[in-house]
Amino acid sequence: MKKPKIELIEIKIKRAYEPADESDGARILVDRLWPRGLSKTRAALSMWLKEIAPSSELRTWFGHDPKKFEEFRRRYRLELAANGDAVKSVVNLLKRGPATLVYAAHDEVHNHAVVLSEYIREVMRKDESRKSRPTN
Repeated sequence: MKKPKIELIEIKIKRAYEPADESDGARILVDRLWPRGLSKTRAALSMWLKEIAPSSELRTWFGHDPKKFEEFRRRYRLELAANGDAVKSVVNLLKRGPATLVYAAHDEVHNHAVVLSEYIREVMRKDESRKSRPTN
């Protein structure tokens, strides 16, 4: 049985302050605010998609508190579900090749880029499975 194409697509996440690398592919800043002290040259971005970031209200409520992360994940996924155009932008970019979601948060485990990468993978898997179903 063939592996679905989606498994070949690489979505990485990386702090904005880490050096850009060729292996990053398209670099997409997914923060609402520009990372403090980072020049545009050093960021080496392909795109800044601030509209895919969590709402200011959700970001403020979360405050990067790991104890709130599971609830943050749930709420942010609801925001993403209502933000189809921004999600499609990322999906379309990923269909062209590897990409890296770039974020500024210090915590590499409890942040919105982690949730976003999970969500995008799920959306792409669903799209792929819909395409692979036989039509009547």
